[in-house]
This record gives sequence, structure tokens and C-alpha cells, in this order.
Amino acid sequence: MSERTAPSLAKLDDLIPRLKSAAGTPDADRLVEETEALRRAVATFHMEAIRFRIHAVDRLIKATGDDALSRQLFDELRSTLEAAGFHTRSHAAPN
Repeated sequence: MSERTAPSLAKLDDLIPRLKSAAGTPDADRLVEETEALRRAVATFHMEAIRFRIHAVDRLIKATGDDALSRQLFDELRSTLEAAGFHTRSHAAPN
């Protein structure tokens, strides 16, 4: 872990247990798997994997009901990653 990834990994460590508590359906189980893969990508500075996995996690949070707390934790994670210089979107976000 580096100073650059520590805040993002901490956010993921908050998000993963929250998602595991709601697991049990195929989409929810897949969401946990994708989020754990995202954590590994962040830990290894794998930029392309981060961008791919964050998109998948975002999509699966929506598919599993877009729980307010999960969405908040995810949005905080995305902001933390972007503040650390990781690109989490394939295009520029609208202003």
C-alpha cells in the first residue's frame, strides 16, 4: 500500500463488507466479486483494470437496487481515486 492508494483502499474496505451483507442473489454476488477485483486493481496501480472494474461496480450497484449507503460509499471511493490521479471514467464528466 502506498500513500497514493491508502485512502482508496480504506474506502473499499468500508464498501466491501456493506456489499457482502446484501449478497445472496447472482447480481449481488457478482457485485462483491467485482468490488474485490477493483480492490486488487487499486492495490497494484493497474489503471486499465481500475477503469474497467469501477464501471462494472457502478453498473452492478444500480442493478442491485442502488442502495443509498452503497451508492454514497461508491461515490466517495470514485472521488478518492480521482483525487489520487486515477482515471475512473472513459470520458470527461459533464460540469
